[in-house]
Amino acid sequence: MARPLLTYLAILIAGLSILILEVARTGVTFTDRIVGQTPVTTLARKGADGPHVVIAHGFAGSREMMQAYGVTLAQAGYRVHMFDFEGHGAHPVPMSGDVTRIEGTTRLLMDQTRAVIDDVADGTPVALLGHSMATDVLIRVALEADTGPLVLLSAFSQAVTEDRPKDMLLIAGQWEQHLRKFGVSALQMVDPDAQEGETVVRGDVTRAAIIAPWTEHVAILQSRAGRLAALDWLNRAYKRDTLASAPPTGWAFLALMASITVLASLLVRLVVPEVPLPPSHQPGVLRFLGTLIVPAVLTPLIALPLNFGVLPVLVADYLAIHLGVFGLFSLAMQRWLWGQFSLGWIGIVPFTLALVALLAWGIGVFGFALDRYGANFFPIAERLPIIAALVIGSVPFMIADAQLVWKASICRRIAARVALFVSLGIAVALDLEGLFFLLIIAPVIVLFFFVHGAMGRAFGKRAGPLLAGVALGLILAWALGVSFPLFAANGVGS
Repeated sequence: MARPLLTYLAILIAGLSILILEVARTGVTFTDRIVGQTPVTTLARKGADGPHVVIAHGFAGSREMMQAYGVTLAQAGYRVHMFDFEGHGAHPVPMSGDVTRIEGTTRLLMDQTRAVIDDVADGTPVALLGHSMATDVLIRVALEADTGPLVLLSAFSQAVTEDRPKDMLLIAGQWEQHLRKFGVSALQMVDPDAQEGETVVRGDVTRAAIIAPWTEHVAILQSRAGRLAALDWLNRAYKRDTLASAPPTGWAFLALMASITVLASLLVRLVVPEVPLPPSHQPGVLRFLGTLIVPAVLTPLIALPLNFGVLPVLVADYLAIHLGVFGLFSLAMQRWLWGQFSLGWIGIVPFTLALVALLAWGIGVFGFALDRYGANFFPIAERLPIIAALVIGSVPFMIADAQLVWKASICRRIAARVALFVSLGIAVALDLEGLFFLLIIAPVIVLFFFVHGAMGRAFGKRAGPLLAGVALGLILAWALGVSFPLFAANGVGS
């Protein structure tokens, strides 16, 4: 009785979540276009004539990640333009330039931003809103151009002075202590006694620094307090009094993703017949730990010399090699320490049907919801070779992982995940300069295990670990291939 109840509850929550997310978008038209080579999405109500707002995302972000702020402003009559930086989202051109110099990568992103501003400008200074990496870019653009007010989320920049930018709201997540301090320091350039939560005015300089409660670097993108504060700031600057609601889209989005994950267990019962599966072969603690420790330690030592750096994505080459070597080591250790084991073959027809179902659910259904409400998930053509290359490493890794944790306790599943991150950490320690960006991609892998890992377990219990491993390997390659920025192979240090 508990399982049907959970299924009905997941369906109900999914329906309510979609209702909230769609109501938030009601009346706002999304129009895609290209400025130069930059993908731009314009959000506006029919007949809107409010000021233009250009919105820029952070590193490893996309237009889709900024839509909560964009929709709120569009509902209030502003004309909002969200775009993808080079190397991000649907932009086909990799990032390039020297990331260590302002006149390198930063200058290229500034020029791209200026092109979007120039495309929409109509005589009224264009407002700018950005997150994380984009905040430094937008501040530097504002120092060189006649822009409107700035709203900056999780901001940091060494370009701020006591009198420029003139009109700036800084919003930091409650759990971003370092960035909160930066906001206060920007205020105290104007008024040495200013504190967080205050608005300071000196001549034509107006600044404020506030917190978005209960948020960090990513959750701030859905903050209701942040969205309403952004609208109030722009209304003040443009002398408008338009209002808009800010429904709890963040919670609705999380609830929808969780519901889709839970409903995978319903799907597997509908498409995969019950067939006899071999028993789980879970070894003793020492043998299990040996299966984790040996691949974790040896993989970086073998994979690092094999990293040729040919793919136009930061650390993608190494990650594919690391996953593949780790997976092969793990399978070998399982065979040696565990003795005979079976990956669970259920027959060609049931296997194919289950594989298609899990891929359709994990990429199609989950991916559609993620792409529509949260972050880009469908690749442009330039990313398909990257996904194919990642598959070479991700599939053997996930097959080994699925066998390792099939019907295992939660403690063993956690230990297996920790072993992977320890192994990646060793690699970063051995080559910090070359592999630093592995630290940034780690959250994507964590989320993958939470979401798609749960889907894989539901299918694996009924169809065996081989099915789960193959499907999850394909999905992992897809998720990594669409989420990490493209970067020209000769861009760093050029």
